[in-house]
Amino acid sequence: MVDECAHAEDIPVVTPSALGCEECLRSGSTWVHLRLCRTCGHVGCCDDSPNKHATRHFKATGHPVIEGYDPPEGWGWCYIDECFIDLEGNVTPHNGPIPRYY
Repeated sequence: MVDECAHAEDIPVVTPSALGCEECLRSGSTWVHLRLCRTCGHVGCCDDSPNKHATRHFKATGHPVIEGYDPPEGWGWCYIDECFIDLEGNVTPHNGPIPRYY
């Protein structure tokens, strides 16, 4: 693990793909927390969730940076450099109520 992300300076503003985990909403699955791909806007579930869709998205696309998105939490994670990124001032606002399944 490194202390600095080589991708941190090129994190674009994105439009989220869904109000919750895109795949879980389609399949009726549940999630623990949401992660937002800061390359394309894919919303996936975290690795504590049963389906780990954010990590699956990274493995399929190679998009390096995700944002804690449940609610916007001010941090990012780079899968390639395996480090946290401070996103304060560069967070993506959530665009609606987060669906919950209890």
